[in-house]
Amino acid sequence: MDAQSLVSFSPPSMLLTGLIVVLMYIIYRLTKPRYEKNFPPLRRGLVPWLGCAFEFGVEPLSFIDKMRQKMGTVYTLYVAGERLTFLTDADDFHHFFQSANVDFQKAVQDPVQNIASVSEESFFQFHTKIHDMVKGRLASSRLVHFHDDLCEGFNKEIAAAVSVKGPCNLHDVVRKSMYIAVINNLFGPGVLPTTNPAKFKELEKNFVLFDELFEYGARLPTFMIRDWTSSKWWLIGMFKDLYKGIKNKERSENETILQTLLNLVDDKHAPNYALLFLWASLANAVPITFWCLVFILSDQKVWSELKKEISSTLGTERNGQIKITEKQIRDMPFLRSCVLEAIRLRPAGIITRRVVKAFKIKEMEIPAGDMLMLSPYWAHRNPKYFSDCEEFRPDRWKDADLEKNLFLDGFVAFGGGRYQCPGRWYAQMEIQMYVALFLQKVDCTVLTDHIPPPSTKHLVGTQQPAEPFLVDLKQTF
Repeated sequence: MDAQSLVSFSPPSMLLTGLIVVLMYIIYRLTKPRYEKNFPPLRRGLVPWLGCAFEFGVEPLSFIDKMRQKMGTVYTLYVAGERLTFLTDADDFHHFFQSANVDFQKAVQDPVQNIASVSEESFFQFHTKIHDMVKGRLASSRLVHFHDDLCEGFNKEIAAAVSVKGPCNLHDVVRKSMYIAVINNLFGPGVLPTTNPAKFKELEKNFVLFDELFEYGARLPTFMIRDWTSSKWWLIGMFKDLYKGIKNKERSENETILQTLLNLVDDKHAPNYALLFLWASLANAVPITFWCLVFILSDQKVWSELKKEISSTLGTERNGQIKITEKQIRDMPFLRSCVLEAIRLRPAGIITRRVVKAFKIKEMEIPAGDMLMLSPYWAHRNPKYFSDCEEFRPDRWKDADLEKNLFLDGFVAFGGGRYQCPGRWYAQMEIQMYVALFLQKVDCTVLTDHIPPPSTKHLVGTQQPAEPFLVDLKQTF
């Protein structure tokens, strides 16, 4: 053995190595997730504190189902200091939505603070008020106040989008045209820079980045996601510049939801809440609309049946502005079935509650402090409720009583309980309206020979397409 080797094994070096090993063991013991025999099966992972964060983070949607197959219908993952307990059996979902032992607000407060810099005090003071306000303003009985202006906006923006020549990505077309029309409808015409192409392009660029990295913003330090953080503060800054002018407007029965929101919350966080409302308005309904069109255009039988329904309802004349009434939307049940089937296949990856009091599921104790997790994405692939669950089959919705707004058993896309999605009726209306107008006004030649897979890397909200869906669009008039 040479002298260098002797030095490396000297007593001081060995002592230092031993101290490091002991210190790492102490840290591991202090951060090791607690486990008892009557708890659900636990995946600890190999790295102290991080647990199985790396495994979970690579493709979280796939990992959720992989662990279900390995550990059973109720199991726990230890991820970055949190115990995430997953419920994957629909028979247990009532615990998630109805139990007094779980709390929605305590589950989302910390992510909201990270995403939009809303303080804990402000969140708990205003969240329920905001939810109830949006629920009331966007109730099915009040959609008449939004319907005609939204239809006019969609007509205009679809025509503008189709005027671009050559192959294009359908996702980009839907996103831009819906962004402008929906923003004007909910925030007020021209309140955000929707009429200035250069400024709107900047708004779109920052919002798309904010949306695509939304869940990373909920968990990661800002120095790891600098571009996302810059976009976040650009958007908040935009609302700060608009805030005083909007709030100081004279209040009336016809005020926009944005104006109502800004008058409801504290001045300090008003722009931050406006950013959250912008995200809620666009982040799910827009990609669902894209997926709905993709599924329809990729299935000739579905497309043929829907075309007959749209033509018989709206007529064969397709020149100029097409006005769709509320009654006409109701008279297109197959269209609604297509929309709901798209929502079934592309819902949120996960929704969550915080366990505030220990309780039992299947004789297993769910301890207080756990994050209780439910995946609509996998719930909608349960063969007990959805045969041929990976297939786009709008006809399955004939078994639902949609006239009474009763969905299929096992369908949980809009959540449930006290904080069920407050904008679910508006979302369904806008998607149905856009799809009907698009298919009536546009000749669409599909250039991609397959349906793009959804990204499995994201859990929050609707999955984005993992690759482009190319089309060639032409106006039908």
